[in-house]
Amino acid sequence: MRLRNVLTSALMVSMTGICAFAQGTLEDYKRAYELRDKFNARNVYYSNVVPTWIGDTHSFWYVRETPEGRVYVSVDADSRKRKELFDHKALASGLATATGKDVDASALRLGRLNVNNAQDSLTFDFDNHRWVATKKGTKLTDLGELPAPAPQKHWMERDDEQDAPPIPSPDGTKTAFIKNHNIYVRDNATGAEKQLSIDGCPGNYYSSYIYWSPDGTKVAASRIRPSEKRYVHYVESSPSDQLQPKLHTQEYAKPGDELPFKVPCIYDVETGKAIIPSTDLFSSQYELWGPQWNPDSKAVTFEYNQRGHKVYRVLELSAETGEVRPLVEESHPKYVNYVRRFRHDLADGKRMVWMSERDNYGHLYMIDREKGESAYQITKGPWYVREVLDVDEDNGKIYFTANGVTPGEDPYLIRYYSINLDGTGMTDLTPASGTHKGALSADKKYIVDVWSTVYNAPEAAVRSVADGSIVMPLEKADISKIEAEGWKAPEVFVAKGRDGKTDMWGLIVRPTNFDPSKKYPIIEYIYQGPGDAYVPKAFRPYDWYMTSLAELGFVVVMVDGMSTSWRSRDFENICYKNLKDAGLPDHMLWIKAAAEKYPYMDIDRVGIYGCSAGGQESTNAVLLHPDFYKAAYSACGCHDNRMDKIWWNELWMGYPVDESYKECSNVENAHLLERPLMLVVGELDDNVDPASTMQVADALIKAGKDFELVVIPGAHHTMGEDFGEHKRYDFFVRNLHGVNPPSWKDVSAK
Repeated sequence: MRLRNVLTSALMVSMTGICAFAQGTLEDYKRAYELRDKFNARNVYYSNVVPTWIGDTHSFWYVRETPEGRVYVSVDADSRKRKELFDHKALASGLATATGKDVDASALRLGRLNVNNAQDSLTFDFDNHRWVATKKGTKLTDLGELPAPAPQKHWMERDDEQDAPPIPSPDGTKTAFIKNHNIYVRDNATGAEKQLSIDGCPGNYYSSYIYWSPDGTKVAASRIRPSEKRYVHYVESSPSDQLQPKLHTQEYAKPGDELPFKVPCIYDVETGKAIIPSTDLFSSQYELWGPQWNPDSKAVTFEYNQRGHKVYRVLELSAETGEVRPLVEESHPKYVNYVRRFRHDLADGKRMVWMSERDNYGHLYMIDREKGESAYQITKGPWYVREVLDVDEDNGKIYFTANGVTPGEDPYLIRYYSINLDGTGMTDLTPASGTHKGALSADKKYIVDVWSTVYNAPEAAVRSVADGSIVMPLEKADISKIEAEGWKAPEVFVAKGRDGKTDMWGLIVRPTNFDPSKKYPIIEYIYQGPGDAYVPKAFRPYDWYMTSLAELGFVVVMVDGMSTSWRSRDFENICYKNLKDAGLPDHMLWIKAAAEKYPYMDIDRVGIYGCSAGGQESTNAVLLHPDFYKAAYSACGCHDNRMDKIWWNELWMGYPVDESYKECSNVENAHLLERPLMLVVGELDDNVDPASTMQVADALIKAGKDFELVVIPGAHHTMGEDFGEHKRYDFFVRNLHGVNPPSWKDVSAK
């Protein structure tokens, strides 16, 4: 099998008509692994500024990464002065005495650090204890050992809403609770209990999340009809604490599974009057969120996500009449991307700030609650609101992040903005070119801004929120150490996509010993799942997915094609019922354009790899586009969307499950394989059912196809860990360079 692949790859290399040169050598492998340390972030100084504002003051602290070590500093934005946050030597000495361990003052790492408003004491975690210290570090108090972390539910586990504690009334005289699946209220003075609901039972019980009306006269809760749960089972072959394997079981809903059905209900505490509404406006549920009382206690608001996601409604249930009316309705023939939901109810009870893609971009709208319609659009343009940071009603402003606002720059770069509630006065708070990460002071007078690009090292400054001007420079990263080791920035490359007019943005990463007179195979790293964009935009000295792989004599690329997010709804909707598209028509055109500009990129030797959605996409690249993609490494792929988690797949592939799921399945298309393929899976993958990969392997075997399968014991959702990374290196060296990789005993992965 391997000999055939080597001969095939060697023939492919000879057909390019180039002069061969040594690639994928032992020296290349050693250099690839060495770059992990050489380009490590710790070798970039005055970078990674992560500010924490101190209470409601105009002071904040952060850690300076200097050549001499880590220094905690505080900054007073009003006086523009910076100083050490505490006496590092004194605190290190005190911690060393208290713990009996060596503590380096230049390498202190204080967990959950909190500085009080007076800025004269610190509280933090160190050596598994909680401590309080004076800023001078001369007084240190041990508050005791940290408690063991509480067990966390797995993110796939559904909340059955049966374990919440009793809820006191606003005036504290009564308590609402669940008993025998029904809602009860207890008089706290007498202990007398009153049953409100009478129809609760195991198959139709009331949620323990009970909500009192602000005036204390009513309670609201959802009545829930549960559904049978699906579970995925995993065998841990090689547990560390015993010889025999272990069986693990995890709740895991898949597309098409039945889901709970909820009905929000209201009960009058004194009269027992029940408001149980008609379910006509929320009859086909994926999820029901709420209920939440309106300030006037006359109604509750809840949100309805329709199964299949073509409709999303904000609904109001009257506590007086039982009428349900829509306040907001979003609909689309493909899907409403509910993941981007944002809602803020204004204090007047009459208006709501709402986020929507109804004009093909992500924007904020002012909703008139009384009329149940949009009053006006707050933000507008061919760009996206990314995150609402604050709705400041007192000052009539909204603070948010957005991408694509500034003409002529990379449309994915994020900046910070403010805008008046009436849609006027939009201000760029972070006007420097780059992608930004900011932290606003409590009163919104200042913002600490950190910005960079993939080719410009980070800078940090305090800016005025009034106009975005810099009031105090903080840091400018020093990358001289990694530059001395050969670091070069990746290239941002732009080319048109399948429509011939829309720009696709991506990166080109070259080896440190790059020679433009030589010819390099191309490897694409792909993660193209809808819901986000994935090509890096901020500075990173070492990219785990691209940097070292390039050292083996490859040009490594990554691009966001159509079906990813933050360009327009139309741009993303390409994915609908069509995840096999994976943006690959755009990717191939982008790579061809890069190879046309740079002849050293060998368009006849293109490989591809990815994990999760990227695992699915890399496999279907060689199945459906074998003339372009010559080899694929696919880790933990969601190869058949019927096998994967419900929320991801029903959003993009729709409900009910139909033939489009089958058409997109790598299992169904496995018989098309003609190129080298390595499938990798963690036996305990708790994100994508490992059976998804095994079923592809089964289909390939039945079709008589040659491929490689790597199962990593004990691994969860993974690209392959160190073992898989080495396998990936060898796979591409063998199949794109056409040479045998060096022996593993000669290559150190440390």
